[in-house]
Amino acid sequence: MEPLMIALGWIGIFAPTALGAIGSAYGCAVAGAAASGAMLDTDSGYGKFIGLAAMPSTGVIYGIVIMFTLNREVSVENAGGLFGVGLLTGLALMYSAMYQGQTLIAAINASKNKPEIFGLSIAPAAIVEGFAVFAFVFALVLAGDIPA
Repeated sequence: MEPLMIALGWIGIFAPTALGAIGSAYGCAVAGAAASGAMLDTDSGYGKFIGLAAMPSTGVIYGIVIMFTLNREVSVENAGGLFGVGLLTGLALMYSAMYQGQTLIAAINASKNKPEIFGLSIAPAAIVEGFAVFAFVFALVLAGDIPA
């Protein structure tokens, strides 16, 4: 049982980075595809589309910070906490980045046809980002209570 617990603890330490990277890659890819299509349909303003396509990359950045926060010697006493906080935070970051990419597709498509709504069109993506920030902050707080 002890080797399994130790393995789960290590998975928990790396899960925020791995799952955040998966979500960020997906979110950036789908938003990037929409940005590329929008650039074909517009004559200027390409930078804003590329900027939007990069927004989901924050999932992996938050994941790296959480990984370093959770990184410690894994024992049977702390493995469960590391696994729970790490895996659940990683899942939250992954889904947040994936769904942020989906909202950015809509923002890019809307703002290419009606540039004056650009700022308003990214509000839903910012709201989704907020959920990643909640998971990030709560993981930082909980990590302090996991025994070293």
